[in-house]
Amino acid sequence: MLIFPAIDLKDGRVVRLCKGSFDTVHQVADSSLETARAFSAAGARYLHMVDLDGAKDGVRKNAAAVRAVADLGLKIELGGGIRSMADLEAVFALGAWRAVIGSAAVSDPDFVREAVQNYGPERIAVGIDARDGQVRTAGWVENAGLDYLAFARRMEALGVRHLIFTDIDTDGMLSGPAFGRLEALQNAVSCAVTASGGVSSNADLRRLRDMGLYAAIVGKAWYAGAVDLAQAVREGGPQ
Repeated sequence: MLIFPAIDLKDGRVVRLCKGSFDTVHQVADSSLETARAFSAAGARYLHMVDLDGAKDGVRKNAAAVRAVADLGLKIELGGGIRSMADLEAVFALGAWRAVIGSAAVSDPDFVREAVQNYGPERIAVGIDARDGQVRTAGWVENAGLDYLAFARRMEALGVRHLIFTDIDTDGMLSGPAFGRLEALQNAVSCAVTASGGVSSNADLRRLRDMGLYAAIVGKAWYAGAVDLAQAVREGGPQ
């Protein structure tokens, strides 16, 4: 299982949120570049980055930070406000390896289909953000009225092969991932599933690995000192 440590960016700062609420935003590191270097030193080869300004306002304020981290050689998957082919071009021009399409996958499925056709299924992921099993969009504010499993099947039918599932109620809470919903998602589609939200320990990561997940994202747990990243990378297996 691949390990993706996470860097969330807002106004150039490394921040974390609780349950996706911008009212809870707080800085957790001084430098995105130094944080990425620490991840690399622990053996991580992949990195999950979120442009929160892009997700909330559609404005890319963090391009310089993304480009600087990309120059380290880590494989970056980047999400946040990707709504068009022009956005994808901009993201890949920054050095991102994979782009994560979130809200736009709900509002514009044809965009998802075109993205997968143009860039291939390995470079495009769809983020499924859900509360109580219902897909949320627009920075997790709006209920899309879609069951997350039905939505996942719809994305698979468009050619999507990578899904990143975030259970909003566990995100940033250090309460453990939504194991049941992740298992249901694995059973519903043949896509590679990445777990996001709630990781609280190395034991959580081992359980996700043993479930056969493609990858897990580690955010607040690392910043809080609750996860040994080097151990997680070793126990995840070949990266």
